[in-house]
Amino acid sequence: MPSRFEVDYNDPLLEFEPLVDEVFGELKSRFLDMPRGEDFTEYSTFEQGYQALKRATNAFTNVSAPSVEAAIAAAPIAFTVFRSILGFSAPEWAYVTTEMTGVAVDQNAARTMDRKLRLQGALPRPIGSSLTDTRIRAMIDAGVQTLLRGAVAEVDTILHRLDKVDTKNGVASLQPLADLGVPYAMLLYERFLGRPFASHRDGKSELVGEIVEGAIKNVLTAAKVSFRETKRAERINGFDQAPDFIIPDEFNPVALIEAKLTEDDGTARDKVSRVQRLRTLRDETKLNYDVIACIDGRGFRIRRNDMRRLLQATDGKVFTLATLDLLVENTRIREYKVR
Repeated sequence: MPSRFEVDYNDPLLEFEPLVDEVFGELKSRFLDMPRGEDFTEYSTFEQGYQALKRATNAFTNVSAPSVEAAIAAAPIAFTVFRSILGFSAPEWAYVTTEMTGVAVDQNAARTMDRKLRLQGALPRPIGSSLTDTRIRAMIDAGVQTLLRGAVAEVDTILHRLDKVDTKNGVASLQPLADLGVPYAMLLYERFLGRPFASHRDGKSELVGEIVEGAIKNVLTAAKVSFRETKRAERINGFDQAPDFIIPDEFNPVALIEAKLTEDDGTARDKVSRVQRLRTLRDETKLNYDVIACIDGRGFRIRRNDMRRLLQATDGKVFTLATLDLLVENTRIREYKVR
């Protein structure tokens, strides 16, 4: 049977089920893969911060604002280690700091400080008197106060955020763990509550979505094809919804590409609708550009009817990461390939 790039989609007797199966066979779930990003923190760096914090606090027997500040000055990554002990995100820590100390720390400032200190790793950074340093000191002070207080829930039906194996009873909970190590079952339980790599994955969610876009750019660049990549929510004349890529540009388009990697069927359905809208727009304007979908992820495998709609809207020009090398030769993009 011909591939989905070769069949006649105007044929009323066309059997779509084998074509849907063909695409489904190529789609792969990507939830196990995460972009590292430039600011990914290796365990070896994190562990240096932990050791700096442990030394400065005398194995957590002297947890005070000065001792924690000394650890962060010696190894800035200790700031993130201390935040991990608290179990806070940077914005949450900022909110607690503003509430407890009166020093205003907004969420963006907290995120920026946390990232910069993580990137400095174990390189010493003296804490001076700048606005940033004042905020760091305030966050340390609020964090120490919170840790020393431990989990204090006034109502039985409320679960306190510090009701964790290492902070429930304040520093008294932390010391034996630092001395003896943590039971593996408890580590697994807390990992279950927080999801493995949760903060990193959430922080890099946008990069996860750019895996397909990056692959498209590599294919087009290798073929020396001119293309226009649009920005998020960019307004393009002639389009009520700007496609992700236009070849060669919006003034003389021969191909439009919508790209998406998703594990969620709702997001996949939204992308299918966007592709259908581009096809409708092409038919209304009686132009002759290709409408192309470049997709991957489990989300597109959940609804067979959505895949049929996608094949119809693109005349079979549905490419996955497994078939992206066929993109140029099976679309009008080949007209712009530099031979």
